[in-house]
Amino acid sequence: MDAESLNYLLSGDYGRVKEALAKFNKQNAQVFNFTHFTSTGQWVLIWNKLFEYLADPGMPCRVDCLMAVKVLARDKTYLNETVCVEQLDGLLQLAGIGTLDGCDAVEEVQVEALKCLSNMIFQSTKCQEMCLTNASTEGIIRRVKMYKEAPYGYDIKYFDMKLLFLLTAINCDIRAKVRDQLHGLVYLVETLDLFMSQAAIFKEFSDKDLDLINEVLKVLFNLTVRSSDNLVPEEEEATQFHRLVTVLHDLFFYRTLNRDKIVLLHSNIVNLLTSVPVSCYVELVTSLHAKHDSPTDGSDPTGGTVPFEGKNVYVLHVLVEFLRKNFHKAEKKTDQYEMLSPILTVLIKAIRADGVHRRYVRSIVLPPLRDVRDRPEVGKELRNYLCSLLTSPCTQIADLSAELLFVLCKENVGRMIKYTGYGNAAGLFANRGLLGGRTGNGGEQYSSDSEDSDTEEYKQIQHAINPVIGCYEPPKPNPLEGMSEEQKEYEAMELVKLMDKLQRQGLIQPCKIGEDGRPQAVDHIMELQEEIPEQQRDHKRKT
Repeated sequence: MDAESLNYLLSGDYGRVKEALAKFNKQNAQVFNFTHFTSTGQWVLIWNKLFEYLADPGMPCRVDCLMAVKVLARDKTYLNETVCVEQLDGLLQLAGIGTLDGCDAVEEVQVEALKCLSNMIFQSTKCQEMCLTNASTEGIIRRVKMYKEAPYGYDIKYFDMKLLFLLTAINCDIRAKVRDQLHGLVYLVETLDLFMSQAAIFKEFSDKDLDLINEVLKVLFNLTVRSSDNLVPEEEEATQFHRLVTVLHDLFFYRTLNRDKIVLLHSNIVNLLTSVPVSCYVELVTSLHAKHDSPTDGSDPTGGTVPFEGKNVYVLHVLVEFLRKNFHKAEKKTDQYEMLSPILTVLIKAIRADGVHRRYVRSIVLPPLRDVRDRPEVGKELRNYLCSLLTSPCTQIADLSAELLFVLCKENVGRMIKYTGYGNAAGLFANRGLLGGRTGNGGEQYSSDSEDSDTEEYKQIQHAINPVIGCYEPPKPNPLEGMSEEQKEYEAMELVKLMDKLQRQGLIQPCKIGEDGRPQAVDHIMELQEEIPEQQRDHKRKT
């Protein structure tokens, strides 16, 4: 900053200060590296002077001053050692969320103060610590509770949510405080309800509506992320979650002209649903006769109604289509976890929540087999995509895909092999102790009626399907045909020698199936011979 501008800024003459601030803000609007200020000592000098001005009730160019603070707060070099409690509390007061009742600041001032707070809290661990004890979270929740009564503008609501998201994302203690002490979950769900009711006449969201709703959903995710299926929520908390899922269900039925915005909305809903208890997923499906207007996009051919077993499973339809679209987007292996993990988790929870959910998703993902001449992982259908993930190098995605398919198969080993092939499902069977055709206990929770309905096409070639690869395999000549018993024994021993060599070189580790149904390493491959009589007995029992 040149000497003349700096002198004007520090002069205390508000006419000259305003001129200097306007120049400073224009020159640094897109600047994020302030080495030229920090290395000369100007940063600290300007920072403290700006807060001196902000403390003066008669300051005429408060917005310009706050814009300069917002710009300087992008640099954290001296932020921790310079910022003090009085400065942060002063900004809270200007933002309308301080300890004093009321605020005489105009909306533009409040919005700029909220932006300053967001930058400072993001950049400074000291500011984050201060927010554990200051009025920031109480102030925001207090204002959220007043949204119904006070005519707050869009910008105030939007940056309230931006700041609350930042606070609850960075510090788990603040998150717990907002959720448990300030009842943030209750008030934010009410806020969603309010925003939806304001658009209820036409059931259509503007871009600003969606931006605001998406910020609320992100905060709600922070507040609910601690939830686990292994934890049974308390009665009060369970009621809140049921109410939340009911509101999320209704969000799917609102229209918008901006497809990108609605995709982001669905993405945030899916992320939030990952932390909702399974027991609350029943709210995603309603009676077929429940009234809903046309959904998100007028081009949707369903019109907001997808009938299935007397229920409207439109929301499940949207979730399945969301999975389908994300398969197409996740072309790179590196994108798979981020794009597929949330929706796979949500669908697993949904199909575990209710038999109707499972049967509907199964009808889409695992319809009766017809053309089984290609491997299960080859093709453009959902089953093909999911089977291809079973051998993904990303183990989390492989596990989620396997669990989704396994639950759709009612946790039945034979049915899983039928739809995926033994080779693709071997990892799941090994993890669950189901190798060798052993039956797990998970299937006990499902009804006994069979949902298999083999097509004529499948029945015609069923006898020629290779269960390992999961598809039709043309007959092949027997490579041992014409060999004498001595030649067969010789070839077998050569194979044993080769496997033994690979084992000693550490390239492979032969295993046998243990009593727990999981693979157990053997010291020598000849130990595998011990398994042969047992396998033969198993085969005789099955046939």
